[in-house]
Amino acid sequence: MLPKTSFAHFWKGLGHIASHAAITLMALAVAFSVPTAASYVLFNWWPKVEGDARALLYTELGFAAVLVLLFNLVKLAWDFRGQARMSNIASLIYARENDDWLSRWGKEKQFRRLPWQRDVNIMAVTGYGTFSAPDSPLRDILQQYYEIRVMLLNPGGPGAAAYAAAHADPAATLMNLRREIRTSVDSLRQLQGAGKNVTIRFYDAPPFWKLIFTGEYVWVRCCHNSRDTDKFPEYVFALQPTKPNRGFFPAFYTYFLNCWNNSTHPEYVFDTDELVHRDAQGAEIRRERLPGFSADAIESFPELGVCPN
Repeated sequence: MLPKTSFAHFWKGLGHIASHAAITLMALAVAFSVPTAASYVLFNWWPKVEGDARALLYTELGFAAVLVLLFNLVKLAWDFRGQARMSNIASLIYARENDDWLSRWGKEKQFRRLPWQRDVNIMAVTGYGTFSAPDSPLRDILQQYYEIRVMLLNPGGPGAAAYAAAHADPAATLMNLRREIRTSVDSLRQLQGAGKNVTIRFYDAPPFWKLIFTGEYVWVRCCHNSRDTDKFPEYVFALQPTKPNRGFFPAFYTYFLNCWNNSTHPEYVFDTDELVHRDAQGAEIRRERLPGFSADAIESFPELGVCPN
């Protein structure tokens, strides 16, 4: 994977060189055209209009319109400069609000443009729409990672009950949630069988954030009490290596690490299909079966995948 990354950096460097060359050529063109334009106005255009009141009026109106347009462009540039500075402070590099095919295509393109990394961290509700559904954005990309850490909502915990209770049909919501979690676990099981280092932990609190950490980037979307997370905007924040405390990346990464290292969150064991609960010292307290459905039961529900969590 390293040659591919180096090749991508090479093309990125060529793009920067080409953009600087284009700006330099434009500046030279403007510099050489100014004396010619000034000479034309003084010696050709002005002698024609100074004795013609109508032509002079049109010239003044045109000049005033150009000045208005120029000042508006300067103001827009200044405003955009301030917005760009705020985005730079927040480390915001990408955002989308709609969920049409064009936005989804842009998201998948952004995912594939990210440099290859060794590990990925995911915090979701069920994970179905993130990496286990046939059209999920990370389904194929996860094949590139070696270490995969995933946090999902515990289908048998109080958070799942509270999450389901916030919907019109709590029983059906909880049933769909458990089926999607089971499908996500089976998808991660296949990755583990292919030699990936996969770890799954389950949190009990009602979900609020959906987070995907790929190297120095984090994809953020709110998922509070909603089976339709597409109505919430999605943001991408980047880590600034020279200023690691700047922006929202360190805040979200710290939040994920605190949840991941919380000893009250059980870890899933693929071999026994159990959740292992531990105390603060890491000693095992008890085990329980992962609540959900068997593979035969899952196949009997063709409507699986009603939310993109």
